[in-house]
Amino acid sequence: MVAGFDRYYQIARCMRDEDLRADRQFEFTQLDLEASFVRKEDVWHFVSDAVLEATRDVTGDDPPPVSYITWDEALDSYGSDKPDLRFAMPLVDLGEAVRGTGFKAFQAECVRAICLGGGANLGRGRLDALTERAKKLGAAGLVWLRVAERDGEAGGVVLDSPVAKFLAPDEQQAIVTAAGAEVGDLLLVVAGERKRASQVLGQLRLELGQPAVSERPYRYVWVTDFPLFEGLDEDGHPVAAHHPFTMPHPDDVDLLETDPLSVRSQSYDLVLNGWELGSGSIRIHRADVQRRVFSALGISDEEAESRFGFLLGAFRYGAPPHGGFAFGIDRLVALLAGEENIREVIAFPKTQSGADLMAGSPRGLGERQLRELGIRVTGK
Repeated sequence: MVAGFDRYYQIARCMRDEDLRADRQFEFTQLDLEASFVRKEDVWHFVSDAVLEATRDVTGDDPPPVSYITWDEALDSYGSDKPDLRFAMPLVDLGEAVRGTGFKAFQAECVRAICLGGGANLGRGRLDALTERAKKLGAAGLVWLRVAERDGEAGGVVLDSPVAKFLAPDEQQAIVTAAGAEVGDLLLVVAGERKRASQVLGQLRLELGQPAVSERPYRYVWVTDFPLFEGLDEDGHPVAAHHPFTMPHPDDVDLLETDPLSVRSQSYDLVLNGWELGSGSIRIHRADVQRRVFSALGISDEEAESRFGFLLGAFRYGAPPHGGFAFGIDRLVALLAGEENIREVIAFPKTQSGADLMAGSPRGLGERQLRELGIRVTGK
C-alpha cells in the first residue's frame, strides 16, 4: 500500500515453527488481503461478507451475523481471546459478593467462577481431578461449591463445600446471586491475578462444556482492541503483541510514553467455534507515530533508521491509511467440512512428530548437498 497499490490479495504457502495441534501444521495456506483508505470496520465488513457467503455455499446453513467482542470482554467473559459462543457458561465476577470476606483464599485481586448447570451431582473424585487440572493450568487452587436448598426455608439456598464454613450466610447468598446459580448447580471458583484466573476458568469451561468443533451452529466473532504490547522484556521494554507496525487505538496514543501496557491496538482476530481463523490490523502510516512505537519498544532513532529506514522514508512522502487481514484457508475448510483436525484437509500433512511420510523427511543431508548449500556442520 505504501508503494501505491490500492488493494491486493494473495494466496500464500506459509511455514510456522510452532507445536502441532488440531488447528496447526508446520505448513499452511493463507489468504492475505490489504486495502488502502480503509478503517477497521471496512475490513470487518468485507471479510464477514466473504466468510458468511462461503459458509452458506458450502454447508447450506445460514449462519447468524458475525458478533463483535473486545479482547477485554472476551477475557472477562470467556477466559480466552478465541471464545466459543456456541454454548453459555460465561465467567462471572464474584468480587463484590466476597468483598470484605474473612476467607483468605478469596482475598485476591480477582475472584471469578463458572456455573455448571446440574453439576452438583459430580462425585468427589471428579471434583478432585478438576482441582488438580486447575493447578496444572497455573491456579493456586480451585474452590468448588455445590448449590443446595436450605432446610426448612422456601427459596433459601446453602453452599455445600469444604470451605462453606468460612463463608457467612449472606456471603453464600451473594455468591449464588452473582453467579445466577440455582439449586443443583456447581460453582467452580478461582482467585488470583486477573488474567491467570480468567484463563484457567476459560480452559475448564471448554473442557466441561464445549461441543465438537464441527457441531453447528457456525458462530463467527470478531475479537477487537487487543493490547498493543503484551508485557515487558528483560530490559524493561514493552513487547509488541501483534507486530511493531500496528496502529495504536486513537484514544490511547498519548499513553505510549506514560503507560504503554494500557495502550490498545487496532488489531483484530476472526474466530469461528473456538478456532482463530486469522488476524489483521490497521497499519501505522505516519512516521511520527511509528517512531513513538519504536521508542516504546526500546528501538533508538539510529537503529530504526538502520533497520526500517526504507519504510520511514516512504512515510515522509505520504502513505495512505491502510489495513488488512489474513486467515488460514485450511482452518476454515476443516470447520466447514466438519473435520476436527486440519490434517484431514491438507495434502501431505505432517504427523504429530513433524514427519512427512510421503517424502520421508526430515532426514540428514549428505556432504555434497551441504557443500552446495554452503552449510558446514560442526559439533554433534
